[in-house]
Amino acid sequence: MSPGLIVYKSKYGATEKYAGWLSQETGFDCVDVKHFSASDLDNYETVIFGSGIYASHISGLSFLRRHWEKLQEKEVAVFCVGAFPYEEKSFKKLYADNFRDEIAGVPCFYCRRAMDMDSLNVTDRLLLKAMQKAVAKKDPALYTCADKAVMEASKGKCDWTDKKYLTPVINFIG
Repeated sequence: MSPGLIVYKSKYGATEKYAGWLSQETGFDCVDVKHFSASDLDNYETVIFGSGIYASHISGLSFLRRHWEKLQEKEVAVFCVGAFPYEEKSFKKLYADNFRDEIAGVPCFYCRRAMDMDSLNVTDRLLLKAMQKAVAKKDPALYTCADKAVMEASKGKCDWTDKKYLTPVINFIG
C-alpha cells in the first residue's frame, strides 16, 4: 500500500500548484479529481483533498462525502485555497459551514491563492468587481485584511501562494 494520495480540484491553478508542492514534499501521488477513480482509494493509507474557496464554499467537498465509506478508514485531511489572509474567526465559520454530517471533524488547513483579473470567468470577475465597489466606499483606514486583499486584487495580478502554508498539512501527515 502506498503512503498517500493528494486529490485536488483547481479552477485557476493555485490549488494545483499547492498539490504539486505537497506531492514533491511528501512523495504522495497526486491526481486531479477529474482523473480520479474510486478504486484507487484502496491503495492508500492517507488521502489529502485540496480545493478552492468560492463565496464561502469549499468547492468539491462532495468528493469526500461521495467516497466517505472508503475514506473513513483512512487518514484524511483537506487544504482549501482562498484569496483572503487567514483570520481564525472567519476560518472557523468557513469550517462550520462546510464540514457537516459525515465529514465533520476532518482536519482542514488554509492556503492563500493567486488572482489574475484577466483569467477570471465572467461570474467571478463580476463578483470581485462588486466587492471592490463596496469596499471602495469605505474609509481605507478602516479596511479589514479581506478588504485590503480585494483592493489589491483589483490591480490585476496578485500571487499570494507560498509553500509555508503547507507546513501544517505536512505536520499533520507526520
